Amino acid sequence: MPVKLRLQRKGRSKAPFYHIVAADSRSPRDGRFIEKIGTYNPLTVPATIELKNDRATYWVNVGAQPTDTVRAILRFKGILYAKHLQEGVKKGAITQEQADAKLAAWTEQKEAGINKRRAEVADKKRQFVANVDGTAKVKPKAAPPLPVIEDEAPAEESAETAAAESTEE
Repeated sequence: MPVKLRLQRKGRSKAPFYHIVAADSRSPRDGRFIEKIGTYNPLTVPATIELKNDRATYWVNVGAQPTDTVRAILRFKGILYAKHLQEGVKKGAITQEQADAKLAAWTEQKEAGINKRRAEVADKKRQFVANVDGTAKVKPKAAPPLPVIEDEAPAEESAETAAAESTEE
């Protein structure tokens, strides 16, 4: 029985919501499945992905073939990187502790990027709401220009310096 990891569409018309499932490849898209391993909501910014990492790893390791979109989700969540590291452990290239440390560092970096993106989106939303909230915008008044006061001292100084220069010659 060939198993695929794929999306099962839920939600109403023009508002998709997906379950990530392990299913027999011969069953219909929204039909029978073996196990639900997560959800995917593409309408949020950034997209919301909830995944049972241990079950996804299990299905990938036993040979389930992910569809293109599910492969992208697994790559995003680090499941495929974890599989890659486990193959290195099996071959003796790295130890299990090194693999766990690399995966933890990668996950931490990924989470920092996601949180940064969420903060940027929240800031843009805040700015948009401030721009269209309906209150009148009052522009700060510019300070009036300072009056120009003509000073006699520079003219006197220039006369004194001219007189001093003529006496020196």
